[in-house]
Amino acid sequence: MITSAANPRLKLVRRLASRSQRARLGLFVVEGEDLVQAGLDAGLEPVELLLAGETITEDALASVTALPHPARAVAVFRRADLQAYRPAPATLALWHVADPGNVGTLLRSADAFGASVCLSVGCADPTGAKAARASAGALFRVPVGRFEEAVGRRVALVARGGEPLGDVELGDAVVFVLGAERKGLPDDVAAACDVLATIETPGPAESLNVAAAGAIALYERSRRRRG
Repeated sequence: MITSAANPRLKLVRRLASRSQRARLGLFVVEGEDLVQAGLDAGLEPVELLLAGETITEDALASVTALPHPARAVAVFRRADLQAYRPAPATLALWHVADPGNVGTLLRSADAFGASVCLSVGCADPTGAKAARASAGALFRVPVGRFEEAVGRRVALVARGGEPLGDVELGDAVVFVLGAERKGLPDDVAAACDVLATIETPGPAESLNVAAAGAIALYERSRRRRG
């Protein structure tokens, strides 16, 4: 039973709050019973599994949790055990999406629609605490790769000036390319896509949140496939 906040296993958990340490060690942390169980259900073998009242005291575990209410379960998993990218009927390719909440939410949408996700340099780390929580366990189920790996007809989602998404040919495999929260897609990235598409909105808002746009695009493809 771990009783001290100075325990080496807890020191490892603290180190993994750093993105650079996660990359260097190839490990990441998830907090909370639901997220830990999602990892176990996906078949990942934890490097560390800390359970309040079983392997560690509640006070000691509370010393490393970032949640508003101390987690009762914390696990360390290997990044290499997550699903690697594989071509899918639909993929979300994210360009410099830096907000971890948006990255996690897009993973959750991808999970709901059976899609993959590809990330450029400059995107938030999906294994960071906030992104993992926002993914609601999708982190363990969605294949994730690099931006340039995405395979399919590239449809750049732009705030204005593109063809209405409902009129765009999506093909058997489509890659929805989404840009950073404020800047959107740079001209060269958009120009490299097969088509520019805009989600038409009747309200006064200038644009949709990137996570909302990704979910709508995946739904549009799913709607067409059902039809």
